Amino acid sequence: MKKKIVPREMLIPIIITLLCNHIAYFVSRIFTSGLVHHEVTFAWENHIPLMPWTIIIYWGCYFFWIANYILAARRDRRTAYRFFCADVSAKLVCLFFYVVFPTTNIRPSVEGTGVFEVLLRLLYQIDAPDNLFPSIHCLTSWFCYIIVRDDKRVSRWYRGFSLLFAIAVCISTLTTKQHAVVDVIGGVGLAEFSYFLVGKLGLGDRYRGALVSLRMYVRRHRLQKLKA
Repeated sequence: MKKKIVPREMLIPIIITLLCNHIAYFVSRIFTSGLVHHEVTFAWENHIPLMPWTIIIYWGCYFFWIANYILAARRDRRTAYRFFCADVSAKLVCLFFYVVFPTTNIRPSVEGTGVFEVLLRLLYQIDAPDNLFPSIHCLTSWFCYIIVRDDKRVSRWYRGFSLLFAIAVCISTLTTKQHAVVDVIGGVGLAEFSYFLVGKLGLGDRYRGALVSLRMYVRRHRLQKLKA
């Protein structure tokens, strides 16, 4: 039998992760639109150059996320649930900060008519300068490295690539002027802390148990409706 790309059991954790990501990033704006947004950029960060070509890394990371979250779903169940529980927990922390301590930054004007300049201006138009601390871009990219760094089934070169690309994404958030250094540190630190804490407290196992119970409840409810 052909092995599925994503085990069926892991579809719900992936969907919950996507929902939490969108709630943290988009729904939070409903509550913060009228609030004061804080600037957390240090003066010395003005010396970090604007590099429009790094928009390729900034947007290219979405393919990186898809690939490594699929790898996460294919890990042994204990590791997979620890990962997705940590991810959801971190996104909820992001939601808390976005609502309680909304942040913003001042973007530079982008000159030039090249492809990268056009793409960067497009990014600025469609993505408001808020919900910056912690950086979800850096958080998710670092999670992508966390899940493969101890997986011996993944080739050494790809584990190394995941580390380098996660770092490149963090740098790109600075060189596209999408984030401040504090946002990057917050995202990476939150990913590490969340994965550590969930593992230490065994929350991944509880998360799995809760989802299994939910699936059984839904299944019983469907059977009762069919018998009725």
